Amino acid sequence: MREYLVVFGIALGVTYLLASIARQAAYRFGAVARVRDRDVHAIPTPYFGGPAMLGGIVAAYLVATHLPFLSLADDGVFKDARAVVLGGVVICLVGIVDDLYELDALSKFAGQVLAGIIVVAQGVQFVYLPLYGNYIGLDQAQALIFTVLLIVGTANAVNFVDGLDGLAAGMVAIGAVAFFAYAFVLAVENGETRAIAAALLTAALAGACIGILPHNFFPARMFIGDSGSMLIGFVLACSSISLTGQFPATELSEGIGGAEASFLPALLPVILPFTILLVPFVDLALAVVRRTRAGRSPFSPDKMHIHHRLLEIGHSHRRAVLLMYAFAGLVAFGSVVISLFSGWQSIAGFGALAVLTIAAVFLLPKLEEKVWS
Repeated sequence: MREYLVVFGIALGVTYLLASIARQAAYRFGAVARVRDRDVHAIPTPYFGGPAMLGGIVAAYLVATHLPFLSLADDGVFKDARAVVLGGVVICLVGIVDDLYELDALSKFAGQVLAGIIVVAQGVQFVYLPLYGNYIGLDQAQALIFTVLLIVGTANAVNFVDGLDGLAAGMVAIGAVAFFAYAFVLAVENGETRAIAAALLTAALAGACIGILPHNFFPARMFIGDSGSMLIGFVLACSSISLTGQFPATELSEGIGGAEASFLPALLPVILPFTILLVPFVDLALAVVRRTRAGRSPFSPDKMHIHHRLLEIGHSHRRAVLLMYAFAGLVAFGSVVISLFSGWQSIAGFGALAVLTIAAVFLLPKLEEKVWS
């Protein structure tokens, strides 16, 4: 655990320091978000949070290769991590070009698919799919399709949710911490090695996301841009995929404190990126339906996303972001707890927190209005 904390700290510190350099570079090269009707920022703001976060993740990976415990682990840990870092470089470069020149949707999609194929070519891919209590083995073509679909879907979901200052980075940080806890605890309870590529990647990802927040939280001094949103979605998806290849599904059977775990622990690596990003995935689906029904391209921008609606019903910018964090934490940690703890108490606790979170969305603006009236 201590070495993972070192990885987290290195990613956080390097990202925080590189962000200032990246911000100046964005001004120099003209990578600046202009103010448009659908935006919520009031002044032009530089991009390039992505390169800063990539630098933090790469630095964390390099430090990890020299740490006593992780450096002595099976090479599979760093083989997977290297593959994800290389794919992350590719998808970040695609995002940088988009931040500079605004790529069309098809070109951006092609870059995302290329990054996914690079990862699969180096062995980071689904080897099975849990389905109705059984495990279905995948051939190479099926593994490629399912893996790339998850990567591209997660990268685009994070990109869609990146509409308020600090929103995407904070939500992915929460998801990364939840997935780190899931992978680490599952390894401990099942007597597996604690040197896990998924834990290494999520520790670095959480550090990079938190390291950028002082620059990116409202009022943002810089945006993470497509280079950042696609990168962190990519790393989150690849972390979950890596875990399915490291632990045989039939061994993931031990819950917390010796409790018998359900089928969910084997299923969770597949669904966790979707559950963590449930809100943006729902937002993405609604946006596609809304735009196609209006006869527009599903990729055409508008100002009707969930975070825009939170602002419309009376939440401040900061509170809208914090509420989205609450939803992300509720779903991410709720999924992990329900999968690893047995008994009705975990489900009841999750339900109570869900009610409180939903109540906060609708009641806080009304309470604030009464206080000021």
